[in-house]
Amino acid sequence: MLNGLLYDPGDTELDGERALCKDLCWQFNQLRPSEHEKQDGLLRRLFGKAAGDFYIEPSFWCDYGYNVELGENFYANHNCVLLDCAKIIFGSNVLLGPGCGFYTAAHPLDAERRNQGLEYAKPITVGSSVWFGGGVQVMPGVKIGDNVVIGSGSVVTKDLPDNVLAAGNPCRVLRPLASGEDRSGLLRGRDGSPHP
Repeated sequence: MLNGLLYDPGDTELDGERALCKDLCWQFNQLRPSEHEKQDGLLRRLFGKAAGDFYIEPSFWCDYGYNVELGENFYANHNCVLLDCAKIIFGSNVLLGPGCGFYTAAHPLDAERRNQGLEYAKPITVGSSVWFGGGVQVMPGVKIGDNVVIGSGSVVTKDLPDNVLAAGNPCRVLRPLASGEDRSGLLRGRDGSPHP
């Protein structure tokens, strides 16, 4: 699985690891919003690495947990899903809007292999100072550079370089971002209202 090769997700060991992870996610999602210390403790137990401060709003789900690495000052809004069959690595100062998903898991295009239940996984890497609008979906094997803003509803299927504004389905670079540019008004709807 971790080498990016075809594997059987129904393997007994993997089933047990996913069950433990789902139990911890469920426990996290049942806590009261005011129970920050318990939330933090469960997530630190779950993740492979969590540097410094971070905050994740419930509900949150992942597959294994130990393949997730968070940099400093990470924030994920409600309904975040990390399918971490391979590594998902976030740099520092990363913001996720609500409903974002990061999917390392993929299935063969060949129907015969797919019907056998086989899958494979490719890692996702996110740089530092990256802002994902609500509902962004990131596909297997994608690398995202530093200082990137990705518009709401985007589906990221290809790598993105440093210092860009990107959006769409499939996501594409719209323009470079200047150093120190005020990004608060970059993503606006037709009525001029900002999108997170």
